[in-house]
Amino acid sequence: MRKTLIAIVPALVLLASCSDLSDTAKKEPEKPLEPATGQSALYKMYQVARSWAPDAEVLGMNSLSLSDLPPAPPGKASAWQATFVSPSRSQARSYTYSIVDQQPTLHKGVFAGLEQAWSGPHGNTKPFPIMAVKVDTDAAYQTALKNGGADYDKKTPGKPISLLIEKVDKYPDPVWRVIWGESAGTSNFSVYVDASTGDFKEKLH
Repeated sequence: MRKTLIAIVPALVLLASCSDLSDTAKKEPEKPLEPATGQSALYKMYQVARSWAPDAEVLGMNSLSLSDLPPAPPGKASAWQATFVSPSRSQARSYTYSIVDQQPTLHKGVFAGLEQAWSGPHGNTKPFPIMAVKVDTDAAYQTALKNGGADYDKKTPGKPISLLIEKVDKYPDPVWRVIWGESAGTSNFSVYVDASTGDFKEKLH
């Protein structure tokens, strides 16, 4: 009996120590997610959108600034919003991707919005397949810097960088628009970069 107890006690001590280590591992704080590039966020949302509509195409996407977080590095964002359309369903649906919860509008990860009727392309913007997006926003930002962005930075330091992607009639591929300012509507300087080739396309003032 005594020999049995001698054998059991070390095993119990070992199990207790393993349990303590397991509890410690569980209590480690979750690492915050890093701001995402546009291509990465778009692909995450597309994976969810495909379950809604297998023929989903991208109508557009833009970065979102979160007041509760420090500014993201240029070429990235803490949250993104995209709109996908389905020709077969004649519907459009918006999705968001965020690295944090910010109630009531944003949820951590990918979140689907409501379906809306969509009658097909109209205006200057058209839907495009996600496979056309071969160049990421961090690379597009570097291209924009080399084509007037760096000079504009020097003249107006501290401007936030916003990003969007769209397919406009004048270019065969979708384009990233690197915007110095909160939005395209309020900015007086932005740069179009081809989202398929990475080529500089145009400066807008």
